[in-house]
Amino acid sequence: MSSKKKSSVDPKQVVAFLAHPRYAVVGASQDRTKYGNKCLRCYLQHDRAVTPVNPKAMAIEGVACVASLSQLPEPRSEVAVSVVTPPHVTMRVMDDAAQAGIKYLWLQPGSESSAVLDRAKQLGLTVISRQCVLTVLGFDPLYFPPSQNSKL
Repeated sequence: MSSKKKSSVDPKQVVAFLAHPRYAVVGASQDRTKYGNKCLRCYLQHDRAVTPVNPKAMAIEGVACVASLSQLPEPRSEVAVSVVTPPHVTMRVMDDAAQAGIKYLWLQPGSESSAVLDRAKQLGLTVISRQCVLTVLGFDPLYFPPSQNSKL
């Protein structure tokens, strides 16, 4: 018998995450080959109100960026966050989310580690991991969003 943990995602957590009226993508990128950009475009493709979080960009895919989760408009408890960062950065993102009053995070593959998941429990965050939002929502890589301002 393998000692490796079976990857399972609670469907109720996915439903609760996707029921949020607003989203943010931490690690959003201007590079269309990067998953941070694909994740942002996926939300746009599905007509979700989404804001890219990137401290170095003014806008991505025509959507105004914020530099950090604390810059999202209130109420931040209505925001669910996809995280597309390396685990050492994800640790800081979780602390920022907890301080901002954000409770739901979707850690895209590669952004999690056992230490990250332990920290999420300590902070009382609801976390989805080991599954990609692109596969759950469905993503067309040829999708080009119309130029727009953030819906947040």
